This record gives sequence, C-alpha cells and structure tokens, in this order.
Amino acid sequence: MYTLQMRKKLLKIKVEEKLSIRKVAKRFGISPTTVFKWTKEIEVKIRRTKRARKIDMESLKKDVEENPDKYQYERADKFGVSQRGIGYALKRLCVSYKKNTKASKSRRGKAYYLPE
Repeated sequence: MYTLQMRKKLLKIKVEEKLSIRKVAKRFGISPTTVFKWTKEIEVKIRRTKRARKIDMESLKKDVEENPDKYQYERADKFGVSQRGIGYALKRLCVSYKKNTKASKSRRGKAYYLPE
C-alpha cells in the first residue's frame, strides 16, 4: 500500500514534468489504473474491520433444525436478506446440505448440522 505522502509526490511529479498517466506508471512501476484512480481520489480508503451481519444466527440455526429441507432462497425471503447472505451464514454455522434432485426421495441426504 502506498502512503498518502508518496501518492502526492507522484502526482506532483506528473504535473511538473507534464507526464501522461502511462509514463508515470511505467516510471514508478505501478499500474496505470492505480495512477488514474489517484488522480480522481488520492485519499486512502478505510476498510471495514468487521463484516456487517443482518442475520440473527440463533434464529437461522433454529430454522435449519426445524425446516432442514428449505432452500436458501426460501430462508432469504424469511430473513429479508439475499440468498448469498444465507449461504455465507450457513457456512459460518457449518451447515452443509446438497440436494440431489436426480436421486429418489428416500436416497436424498438430509440437512445436517456439523458442530463447531
């Protein structure tokens, strides 16, 4: 990661020497896309340290135990989140279930909960 001071210095050289973005990138060994982004916004972006979670994990765990055959999109509708969000939450709970539609109902796997 490049410091704010270095970014400013690099852009100052670009302006003083009237260099193109490609020439500056080649001279300093960085991507032209990076230099272009710095001309638009030079400040360092702060990243989240913790992911936002809208899903109550205890409710999801209870729902999995009560309704093991529900699809992710059904759970997503119930909890008001995206299907992918449910997928990530189930992964955090160590819940694994793959429906095999080609197998008969008696041979299909049941949802199971793997303890942490």
